[in-house]
Amino acid sequence: MKFSLNEINTMYEEILHSDIDEEQKSKKFAELMTMMEKQFKIPFLRDPEWEKKNRPVIALYRKISLSRKI
Repeated sequence: MKFSLNEINTMYEEILHSDIDEEQKSKKFAELMTMMEKQFKIPFLRDPEWEKKNRPVIALYRKISLSRKI
């Protein structure tokens, strides 16, 4: 199932503000990131050209990544 960036951001906010512990939040954030990698074909290695063409995608991806406690 494909989700819009707004829908993914809503899922992110729900996880962020939920009462689950930090470990579970990190796991759910990682799942969101994996979903985004598949849906938006985010390159495994950093690709500045791809990032330039997909600024909103990479911005949300990084926001989710920075929210994880690893």
